[in-house]
Amino acid sequence: MVSSVKPYKKQHYADLKNDCIRNKTLFEDPEFPATNASLYYNKPPPGRVKWKRPAEISKKPHLFVEGISSHDLNQGVVGNCWFVAACSCLALKPKLWQKVIPDWKEQEWDDKHPENYAGIFHFQFWIFGEWIDVVVDDRLPTINEELIYCHSKDPNEFWSALLEKAYAKLSGCYQSLEGGNTGDAVVDFSGAVSEAISLEEGQFYKDQGKQDKLFDDLLKVYDRGGIISCSIRVCAVSEYTRLCVLSTLNMPIVIVCKILQAQPHEIELKMINGLVKGHAYSVTAVKRVRLGHGLLAYFKNETIPLIRMRNPWGKIEWKGAWSDSSEEWAKVGDTERHKLGITVEDDGEFWMSFTDWCKFFTDADVCRVINTSLISVHKTWNEYVHFGSWSKNADPLLNRCGGCANHKRTFLQNPQYLFDVTKETDEVLISLQQRDMKIHRPQGHGENLTIGFGIFKVELNRKYRLHDILTQKCVNTSTYINARTVFMRISLTQGRYVIFPTTFQPFTLGDFMLRVFTDVESGCRELTVDKPQVKCWSSIIGYPQAVTHVYVHSAEGLQNQDRTGGADPYVIISCEGKSVKSTIHKDTLNPEFATSGVFYRKKLSKPITVQVWNSNAVKDEFMGQVVLSGSVNDPTEPQRLQLTDQGRQMPGTIGLRIVTSVQLTAI
Repeated sequence: MVSSVKPYKKQHYADLKNDCIRNKTLFEDPEFPATNASLYYNKPPPGRVKWKRPAEISKKPHLFVEGISSHDLNQGVVGNCWFVAACSCLALKPKLWQKVIPDWKEQEWDDKHPENYAGIFHFQFWIFGEWIDVVVDDRLPTINEELIYCHSKDPNEFWSALLEKAYAKLSGCYQSLEGGNTGDAVVDFSGAVSEAISLEEGQFYKDQGKQDKLFDDLLKVYDRGGIISCSIRVCAVSEYTRLCVLSTLNMPIVIVCKILQAQPHEIELKMINGLVKGHAYSVTAVKRVRLGHGLLAYFKNETIPLIRMRNPWGKIEWKGAWSDSSEEWAKVGDTERHKLGITVEDDGEFWMSFTDWCKFFTDADVCRVINTSLISVHKTWNEYVHFGSWSKNADPLLNRCGGCANHKRTFLQNPQYLFDVTKETDEVLISLQQRDMKIHRPQGHGENLTIGFGIFKVELNRKYRLHDILTQKCVNTSTYINARTVFMRISLTQGRYVIFPTTFQPFTLGDFMLRVFTDVESGCRELTVDKPQVKCWSSIIGYPQAVTHVYVHSAEGLQNQDRTGGADPYVIISCEGKSVKSTIHKDTLNPEFATSGVFYRKKLSKPITVQVWNSNAVKDEFMGQVVLSGSVNDPTEPQRLQLTDQGRQMPGTIGLRIVTSVQLTAI
């Protein structure tokens, strides 16, 4: 993440504050004035609005009253429970909120030096890969002398109202905060990586194994500073899914479209069990709670997975098992209950069993603060961040908005990002984020694009853009969804891969940020060049006349090499002094190599060789080879060839496919 902070609208907080103090005036923000345009674009608040400064609302205004807490916040009349839930999560993380609310001690009201108060505040948000410093004045909208948007439980506390105003400024107006995603706000507070989990589609409630794994994962996320939120999907805003299996690329595309409109009576609908549909909750704790009393509890060591949440309304709680006054708490000792801070009051915070949570909630947003520190006791990730655009060009080689794999003719015209997995297997995290669109809602263009990405395993020596799908394998594709972020966790085997970030439809324009995390260095980079470039010395050393793709699928019937029988074979594909080598396959005479290479050839008379070797501790043994002419007229279908050694047949055959073209942008 970029560490420097950029002032929004070129407004520098320190300079503006000093000017106000010197002129003995209170700041009035010209970029977000106290007018209706800052409130709404087509839905006015329910009453006559008066903009008031905190000193006009409270006799003793403060940024914080007795510190910052998740209990400080209550939602106002705008439907932004998602933002308030994110603020509740933020309040639990001192390292995060002290970044979002910088200079918080200096920004606090100073009763001893009132002359230093200038009616100006600033907050910092992580927007599309960089920290942005947003300045606001302290004029807040009220109706009947009360704040109408986010406000604190204590009428003297104003951090949440001012933070919301800064976020509304980024979004164009307060109404633009109507409807959103808690995970997106958390990312804006932290630079975390957001993963959307459908508890309903994953059917975690019905599968104890999946449920246990999810709890362990969420417990790890929470303990390492991550932020979790959840919600219950409203039927009228439920997602619909369509599955398209593409035979051309063997790439399944799952499209999930979120319909943002719902019937008014179904939004934030209270259920009999106390939960509210269409409403975002912040998760404030994930714990394994010890059951039993006294020493017996420690010896027995029986625990139950529980999760604690907070309703942004500051009231209305879960009524089922493990709610505030439920009989289940009798199973927990006084010491354990005290550690958990159990209170019996309608403060909006409550516990649930993890099983019930999986049953009644449909969606969760898990935001991981990815550790990229070189010095850490926890797992450290290697991160690459790339910024790109889906842009249109009449030249297919320059076009970068080809749409998803449904559109085979244009799919490869998308941006391409190459990375290597050098371990035998490695877990890879991929996050594709588009620019936030809320600021365009007043113009009717505030909806997210439907985006996603595919991952292809490619030739081991691929370094130019991919122009055709021959034997390159699509190993996975994300869901295509009209969300701001699409995330994937995937375990990949050793090899070279290319990520294709795309919009669902071709010729859809937009900007994106791609973040790739691996356990070790991956060399992730964008592929921008289509073919080898002509250089000043190309006339002397030559320039490629053709390109050849060689894919070695497998070998069969190889000769025993080890005393115990079997072999440890690998394959080497060589052409004009360059080669690629597969991984070693242990103890087999019928290995599946699935290895490929792409060669830009200057001398078509020189053949291509595919050799099979047996790996030994002292010296590797040659097991045979095939020699290929690589002519453009050779058959391009898969073929199986006999292994030889200087014209002598060797045990075993090899299955491969070879394609050659004189058009260097054909492969």
